[in-house]
Amino acid sequence: MTVRRKLLNALTFGVAAVAMMATTSAMAKVEGDTITLGSAISFTGKYSTNGIHAKNGYDLAVKQINKMGGVKVNGKSYKLAVKYYDDESTPARTAQLLERLIKQDGIKFVLGPYSSATTKAAAPITEKYKIPMVEAEGASRSLFAKGYKYLFAVLSTSEQYLASTLALTAEIMKEKGKKLSDVKIALAFEQDPFSQDVRAGVLDDVKKYGFKVVLDDKFPRDLADISATLTKVRALKPDVFLASGHSKGAVTAARQIAEMKIKTPIVAMTHCEAGKIVKKFGGEVDGFLCPTQWAETLSYSGKYFGSAGDYDKLFKSSFDGYKNVPYQAAQASAAVLVWKEAFEAAQSFDTEKVRDALSATNMKTFYGGIKFSSKGNNIAKPMVLRQIQNGKYNVVAPAKWASNKLEYPRQPK
Repeated sequence: MTVRRKLLNALTFGVAAVAMMATTSAMAKVEGDTITLGSAISFTGKYSTNGIHAKNGYDLAVKQINKMGGVKVNGKSYKLAVKYYDDESTPARTAQLLERLIKQDGIKFVLGPYSSATTKAAAPITEKYKIPMVEAEGASRSLFAKGYKYLFAVLSTSEQYLASTLALTAEIMKEKGKKLSDVKIALAFEQDPFSQDVRAGVLDDVKKYGFKVVLDDKFPRDLADISATLTKVRALKPDVFLASGHSKGAVTAARQIAEMKIKTPIVAMTHCEAGKIVKKFGGEVDGFLCPTQWAETLSYSGKYFGSAGDYDKLFKSSFDGYKNVPYQAAQASAAVLVWKEAFEAAQSFDTEKVRDALSATNMKTFYGGIKFSSKGNNIAKPMVLRQIQNGKYNVVAPAKWASNKLEYPRQPK
């Protein structure tokens, strides 16, 4: 499916126009019976796949909230809508469009862009104008070390993404009587803020367990070919190969690992679901470990979508082409739910009162718990780890949430 076709599908609910359709007419923060949120997000460029997943999540939550009566403030019901611009996966463009949303369009409440890189560009703008932003797609832990007061994130931070993989590796090697200092780890990461923060978390855990890093490679800028890295992996024969390169990097890694018949016993990478690697490569990716912010099998529930499983069914029936719901979509929906709760808690559209209500958020949702630290990150929800088993994503860690046992070593078909 082309990016153009995906974008047309993404506009199914039509809650707002994207940049190429938008005019420069002013839009108040609340106009009539409508509260308009604003977002500069990626419909084109290297993050477009996940940008569209996130938009679908935003739109589904807007539709569900409006269906349930909207947002009630001071005895009046308001509908939600979102005004979108395409940031073209470019941080500088994100910042420019945030300025436009705030200064020209009158937007006072912001939904985040896709990716840590673009969120890093957006946060200084919303902070400068004291505009609250609830974001769902920027996981870089460095975002929450800047002292921002208007940034709130529903997702777990990036250093947690591959932590469960290394914890499982330690357990397996201890059971097999192998010294942890003899365990060999190979790494390959994109040079963007998210992936580099994931890498930093990995290196912290490597040091904690005493593993040995035998390869620490970079993904190429275009994310199109990592065969040089995989040639080294084949020669070094590591126990674990860890990778992060967003959706395009995941697709490239999955394809070339299969083509080059890389036999590493443990392979873990980010963005498996978003890259739709099972749909693309079938049994060749069986055994891959995939960290996720959310899974439909988890026992999370809330009043807007019901259970995680209920959300999964509704999303699939609302959008074509999804065998698995990407967590990027689920967390985007959760961000919209936070806005509804904050408006109703504040009983006001004053940005400072709404900001204070956001900071006091403590809610249960289909996506998990949401409670913000003083830094703005969500401290109420863990990451989970799924393994692709017979074409299905099964939760294997942490043990509290596991629906299936880990299959080791991986056995691609």
